[in-house]
Amino acid sequence: MNTGEAFRGLYDIVVRLRALDGCPWDREQTPLTLRGNLVEETYECIEAIGEKDSSHTREELGDIYLLATMISYMYEQEGLFSVQDVLQEVSEKYIRRHPHVFGGVKVRDSAEVLENWQQIKVEQEGRKPKDSILDEVSRGLPPLEKAQKLQKKAAKLGFDWLEVQDVIAKLEEELQEVQDAIAALDISAKTEELEPAAVSGDNIEALQSNLEDELGDVLFSIVNLCRFLNVDSSIALERANSKFTKRFKHVEKRMRESNTEMKQENLKLMDSFWEDAKAAQL
Repeated sequence: MNTGEAFRGLYDIVVRLRALDGCPWDREQTPLTLRGNLVEETYECIEAIGEKDSSHTREELGDIYLLATMISYMYEQEGLFSVQDVLQEVSEKYIRRHPHVFGGVKVRDSAEVLENWQQIKVEQEGRKPKDSILDEVSRGLPPLEKAQKLQKKAAKLGFDWLEVQDVIAKLEEELQEVQDAIAALDISAKTEELEPAAVSGDNIEALQSNLEDELGDVLFSIVNLCRFLNVDSSIALERANSKFTKRFKHVEKRMRESNTEMKQENLKLMDSFWEDAKAAQL
């Protein structure tokens, strides 16, 4: 089976699933209901790539192909566009945006490739030039990815730190502002205990909102540090999630083996099992 036949087989499966006598679950789905699945499968694929597990990556890429085909076919069923339209359009777009490969244009490096890409989008595809370079960042991105892309765009225009220590100093500054925001909330809470009438709900809400702003600045600064050091913040966080999961499961297992309940009163023992997990490099 060649690539075209393999894709045709996937398409035929999707058509069968969506048929009147097909799968009830698949027939009930819409592009809106599958949005979350598409995001989830994408992250699972990213995880598999990070683990350098080729068989798992192959499986996850298959799930993404399936969802992309399924969603495209849903629009085909509505008569809005076909799966063929999707494939043909992306093929034409990539040929058009790679004149250095499919045409006679010469480029010096990848930076010039990207410059040409943006120029083609405006001059050949009729896309309006953006008022700001930051408008090129999709509003639909998850916040972590959006922060990193916004920072990269700004850095392209020279708006960036010169040294990593400057980035760390900014992070420390933002952490201090979080501490100040927490202290302001604590003072307000104590005042409310002593003189309830002296504290308004609006004041508490404003202080809480300020704390949220300051914590957001800390997160943004951490993403900036990752970007400055050429680390993908989303992947770094996912690695931390995975590490936490493995170590916590180890703690749960050891607590069960010791017939000890997992609760705050047994935190010292849980901490010792956590350290065991770290020592074992879980």
